Amino acid sequence: MPLISKLTVRLKRHPKRVVFPEGSDPRILQAARKFASNSLGIPILLGDRAKIKANAEKLDINLEHIRIIEPRRSDEWGNFVKKFEGLRRFKNLKDKDIEQYLDDTNYFATMMLATSQADAIVSGATSSASSALRPLLQIVPRLPEVNTVSSLNIFDLEDLETGKDRELFLADCAVVPNPTSEQLADIAVTTAALRYHLTNKKPYVALLSYSSKSVTSKDPTVAKMKAATKMARNKARELGIPMEIDGELQVDAALDPITAKAKKIDGPVAGHANVLIFPDLHSANIASKLVDTLTRARNYGPILTGLAKPAAEISRGASAGDIFGAAVMVASQAIDHKLLYPTDNSDDLNEDVTIL
Repeated sequence: MPLISKLTVRLKRHPKRVVFPEGSDPRILQAARKFASNSLGIPILLGDRAKIKANAEKLDINLEHIRIIEPRRSDEWGNFVKKFEGLRRFKNLKDKDIEQYLDDTNYFATMMLATSQADAIVSGATSSASSALRPLLQIVPRLPEVNTVSSLNIFDLEDLETGKDRELFLADCAVVPNPTSEQLADIAVTTAALRYHLTNKKPYVALLSYSSKSVTSKDPTVAKMKAATKMARNKARELGIPMEIDGELQVDAALDPITAKAKKIDGPVAGHANVLIFPDLHSANIASKLVDTLTRARNYGPILTGLAKPAAEISRGASAGDIFGAAVMVASQAIDHKLLYPTDNSDDLNEDVTIL
């Protein structure tokens, strides 16, 4: 069963509230309708009520069980203005300036998330990545164990040889342009932790490069991946998160057991990686879009990691199906792991572990 189907079944038991800042967008309306119709929780659409209703009518979309909020008319407006003023970054702003921020639905939605008026957020459908990311980075705190906010894309695939479902998590595809070794270690651990949370299977993490286990290369990017591998192992051990980590590895040696054996790459990750960590944003973004374009696999994200609240910053080219999938992923992220998988031990993981 594909990951999206598994999580949909589990989310019905623990429905969540997902806020969409771009509430009048046709794709958002379609995704919200599907989310509500499947009893996964309450979609919250922000924007002009009349415009949302008019667009829904054009698409013949029933708005039952979908909440619509116009920020200025919300009961939370005054409360959010006060709370916004209390944020250290904005403490010197006047009320008029604060109101201008909150008129931006991305900021209002982020305040809903930060104050637990919503369980998760899906933004970016009509705005630039920076516009969708900025409020989240400014308002939502990072997890205490993490110094880096990053992103991942989830590919829900079918294995060509076995026909079995296979999920690949790729990071960082949208946030950190040229991560340091320390940042890559954070990215590896948070991506693996989210994989475990959503799949209940042990992550096999490959930190990628153009070489595999090179002993002669003096390239600083190769050295960066080697150092990040050691740091990630240490961090995962300290946090008690079950995962296997190896690097640096070429992507074919990471994914294909026959290639790994031919290149004499040993270890549990070689040929079996399900989390791919790229050396920079260029390679991760290009790889993600190549897989998406050439395979048309189910693709969800980017999903943000490192934040204390679940968030997705989707592409402006996302379809209604992509948006629905991202909503399911972040809503599932908001469910405690022991509730999401109460009796399942899909990978014989019986350890009492900490999930970031």
